[in-house]
Amino acid sequence: MRRFVLATAAVLGIAFSAQAAGEHDAAMQKLADTTISGWLADADLLAAIRAQNAANAGLDQAAIDTLDQTWRAETRSGSGPMSTRVLENALSRKLRGYKDAGQGLYTEIFVMDDRGLNVGQSDMTSDYWQGDEAKWQQTFGKGPGSVHISEVEFDESTQTYQSQLSMVVVDPETSKPIGAITIGVNVDALP
Repeated sequence: MRRFVLATAAVLGIAFSAQAAGEHDAAMQKLADTTISGWLADADLLAAIRAQNAANAGLDQAAIDTLDQTWRAETRSGSGPMSTRVLENALSRKLRGYKDAGQGLYTEIFVMDDRGLNVGQSDMTSDYWQGDEAKWQQTFGKGPGSVHISEVEFDESTQTYQSQLSMVVVDPETSKPIGAITIGVNVDALP
């Protein structure tokens, strides 16, 4: 019945209500508290974010916008040196492994630095800078322990109903936020 209601809403262009969006919040929070929190302690993930934070420390907003424009152009063309470098790095390979291990539960996984720029990702994102979006602002911007669960939306690329689960990444050495992670979750595959 839920699939019928969601499919009908999608066809008719009806926005999901807060109540419908919240239907999966408990399962999403459980996923955050168990599986995803373990990923956030991974030494390779933390090292990749720390390295990119150091490399990007001097970027101003104009430089960030230029990087984002380059990424968007590469997305439209299908590839390029910037997107290839990110998609083929060690963290992206690890994230693809997490996605594959989820056996259809995860539709995408990406990690952002302290500026909201992608550090690694399982799949190509449409933009490189996430700093202007709730997934980064409601996690990194709010500090340790922050979790953001988006409304359920139909994802054309994966043909699934998904919600994005985003969490702040905290450096265990300093107890300070260093980045964020977003996981697209196929809500029909939630346990």
